[in-house]
Amino acid sequence: QCSLRSPDLFLPTMSVPTEQFQVIGPRHPILAVLGEDVILPCTLVPAMNAENMELGWFRTTFSQTVFIYWNHWEQTEEQMAEYRGRTSLVRGCLTEGHAAMHLRQVRVSDNGMYTCFFRHGGFYEEADLEVKVAGMGSDPQVHIEGPEEDGVRLVCKASGWFPKPQVQWRDLSGNNFPALSETHSQDTEELFSVEATLVVRDSSVGNVTCSVLNPVLGQEKAMAIYIPEPFFPQASPWKPAFAVILTMLGLLLLGACYFIRKAHSRRMQLFGLVLPHCCFIRLGADLDVYRLCKSLISDVCSLVDWRKEQFQAWSVTLDPLSAHHWLSISHEKMHLSWKDPSLLYCDEKCSVLGLKGITSGRWFWEVEIENELFSKWTLGVCRKDVRRTGNYLESSQRGFWVMGKGNNKYFAQTDPETCLSPRQDPCRVGVFLDYSEGDVSFYNMIDGSHIFSFPPISFSGALFPYFMLRYGGVSMTICSMASGSEGERGVEGGRKGGREGEIDR
Repeated sequence: QCSLRSPDLFLPTMSVPTEQFQVIGPRHPILAVLGEDVILPCTLVPAMNAENMELGWFRTTFSQTVFIYWNHWEQTEEQMAEYRGRTSLVRGCLTEGHAAMHLRQVRVSDNGMYTCFFRHGGFYEEADLEVKVAGMGSDPQVHIEGPEEDGVRLVCKASGWFPKPQVQWRDLSGNNFPALSETHSQDTEELFSVEATLVVRDSSVGNVTCSVLNPVLGQEKAMAIYIPEPFFPQASPWKPAFAVILTMLGLLLLGACYFIRKAHSRRMQLFGLVLPHCCFIRLGADLDVYRLCKSLISDVCSLVDWRKEQFQAWSVTLDPLSAHHWLSISHEKMHLSWKDPSLLYCDEKCSVLGLKGITSGRWFWEVEIENELFSKWTLGVCRKDVRRTGNYLESSQRGFWVMGKGNNKYFAQTDPETCLSPRQDPCRVGVFLDYSEGDVSFYNMIDGSHIFSFPPISFSGALFPYFMLRYGGVSMTICSMASGSEGERGVEGGRKGGREGEIDR
């Protein structure tokens, strides 16, 4: 029995004169996976030897020739250019009336309808068949974009899919979230990219999963991201009354300006009325109110960043023994630059670690970056045992959790690399490390916007602050953290002899 005979072929019972026949194609569409091979079969009814017939496959019209077999040879003169070298005839079953074309390295353009035909003498018959091309693209990449009204905005991106993929957001229990938006685009190879956004308003959700589904294959790829509760804007019971308060505030300030020379105590009373409300505003939850309040009495009211309330300041000093020989470390060990100011290019990565490692707790530190347009640098955290010699690779799979700048664009060293689009150039970057939750996040400390968060991971061993210069006029300065000495209890080893948690370098 011929191996091409398939239950998918519709073979009716009929009586046909021996000089005539029918051509039968598959009842259902043929699934073809991108980059793989596929077989397009057709069958003669009744079964007869087709070796001496002309047969072939074409697309919409006969002139769109995919494959022709005639006079015992495969004919290529009229074949479409995109199919040359990719087609051949499966010959084993021609004597039984079964023919099949072998199509190699399936492309998106192969998707659609085909017609197979047989011709014998003056008699001709054909049948239609459909090929459905499908391909799995990249793993989805999910990151926190920033506060959104009373929640947190997430963005999920994936590329290289066909046909148009479907995106679904789920929580740990498998419950679906309605997406805020979903957009698709196609590249020059007709492969789809998708970008979906979601606003999470429930601070107890924890993990959120973005899954991208191929509707033809029924397969999906997914990525989960953990949203720490402090990332959610804090609800304010004063918000309904702020509009009235600000209206009154504007009138009172106008009066205060008029009487300021005569009634200084009046001005102090006014500020005393406003301060209790202004100083408890949280970034994101009442951002518009904060901006107006700050512009009116910025010399009195101080905003406390909500992230700094949840994370302790980590006092970072650079370890000269871990520094590349082309780097210069300042005397106080908080400034990093090129040892030779004229050296603006290095053919290898030049890095240095922080002196102390972290093994538990929530910590943050801030770094000021001075750099020219086409400079390259990265910063973040890494394991102590990573390779840092030569032109090594920085990625989370290799123990690096870093973001940086190169070729006048910002990126995170994921696999593959994630391009970043910060609201403004981050000249002061905050690195936030939640060791227990496996979270590393970066913030622009000038405007308070979120830059990037790595997917949660289970850390093991100590993590060290990491700084790297590659080329261009660039230097880094670790900002002084006055509170950093209050809580260095999370480092390895415990306090012994007045050196709590400082691990051996």
